Amino acid sequence: MLRGTVRARGGRPVEDARVTLLDAAGNVVDSLTTEADGSFRFVDLSSGEYTVIAAGYPPVATVLQVAGGGRTERDLLLGHED
Repeated sequence: MLRGTVRARGGRPVEDARVTLLDAAGNVVDSLTTEADGSFRFVDLSSGEYTVIAAGYPPVATVLQVAGGGRTERDLLLGHED
């Protein structure tokens, strides 16, 4: 599982931001929108490298490693003023 929170620069959680998860080859694994508290969660991921992209404002992306069956957390900071 990969979970995290999308936040604006000032730390405020961002609701309804689009979060897309790509595999190492650049293929879309899943896409969702954040909850009211800015949270997102992807489940049933295989081990490997992924890129998570948050959009809806100037988009941001980060590359990370996920261990299959484990839990990884990664928060994202959007280029959006509070």
